Amino acid sequence: MIRTRPDLVSAIRDRFAHVDACPFQGPRIFFENAGGALTLNSVVETSARFAAIPDNQGRDNAASHALVDIITRAKADMATLMNASSGQFFVGESGTELLFRLIRTACVNAPSGGRVIGSSIEHPASRSAARRWAGIAGLPYIDVGHDDPTGQVTPDHYRAHMTPDVAVATILHASPVTGIGMDVAGIAAAIREVAPEAFIIVDGIQHAAHGRIDIDAYGIDGYAISPYKMFSRHGFGVAWISDRMTALPHDMLAGAPETGWEFGTRDTGSYATMSDVVAYLDWLGGEVSDATDRRARIEAAGAAIHDYETHLTRAMIHGTGNLPGLADLPGVTILGGADNPAREGLVCISVEGHASADIVRRLGEQGIRTHTRKADHYSGNILDPLGLSDAVRISLCHYNTEAEVAALLTALREMLD
Repeated sequence: MIRTRPDLVSAIRDRFAHVDACPFQGPRIFFENAGGALTLNSVVETSARFAAIPDNQGRDNAASHALVDIITRAKADMATLMNASSGQFFVGESGTELLFRLIRTACVNAPSGGRVIGSSIEHPASRSAARRWAGIAGLPYIDVGHDDPTGQVTPDHYRAHMTPDVAVATILHASPVTGIGMDVAGIAAAIREVAPEAFIIVDGIQHAAHGRIDIDAYGIDGYAISPYKMFSRHGFGVAWISDRMTALPHDMLAGAPETGWEFGTRDTGSYATMSDVVAYLDWLGGEVSDATDRRARIEAAGAAIHDYETHLTRAMIHGTGNLPGLADLPGVTILGGADNPAREGLVCISVEGHASADIVRRLGEQGIRTHTRKADHYSGNILDPLGLSDAVRISLCHYNTEAEVAALLTALREMLD
């Protein structure tokens, strides 16, 4: 689909800001997408336009009415994007803040004797929240260990720890350290087999830019993303919650509508940029399919993105042209394994005898942007069991190219020979 159409690759790249150059450094290849994806040009324009509007929602004037309509439209667009036929969307400070709020609400409303379950693969956004609020609510926390070699936690891993008194469960959709994705629907089903009333909350922050989201198929109660990692911008997060989670007692202004979960007046422009993201994926789906239904086009875009990113990561791992891949370079270990089918647009490596920070710095000097992950509070849960103090994260997206992959492999081969 995308890989066989150079014209489409160019059209995709034309829609993003700073696709091949950094405003501070100059020409560069951007393999730091897990730290924040490139921003759509339409999002930049929308953000500037709304930043100049002085009006707020909830007033009886033309501007206020228009802002309410824009938010309503954006929520409908997000429902189509994530295939959510019920529940509600709202925005907050960040994806992390929203995960804390959802998990806090579920924990403090859990029945006496309930338990909280989560996995060792999770980002601290959900893991820290679940541990903290389980402790405050007096609920035991169950830690499901992940498989270190593959970087995955599976439905069977959860199933082995499930009991009927589990009241709250958290799931990571994809790891921002290794890029390995989890079977959200399968894990949620394993939870509900034993504890059908558990509130299940998913961290979708890393996955969102790399494939389809299908909330109706997951059987969950909460899903959070960080829009700056999905072609929008910093400054807000997006959450979806089910109708039954909406109805839980939660932090809110006294006397306000009980279904409201937002605090204060939110930025209409943030909502509007999510409509830009949906419009972009709608356009891309039309380029790679003949679908006439908008959701079908978005699904086609997600499939095309996943297919193309799989092609790029395979080229990175196994080589392209006459260039050897990462798997063939001396001293390189690929976290999650070289041929892991659950990989989503990211390859994380350690190199024997080389500090990851030095590799990242030397690549940066050649205009190739990557990132060091350290065995700290963000990544220690994954790196420590592997005996690693650090690793190099190389994260791509569907606007990257095979030529950029070749440039990376060339630089690394010269560096490691």
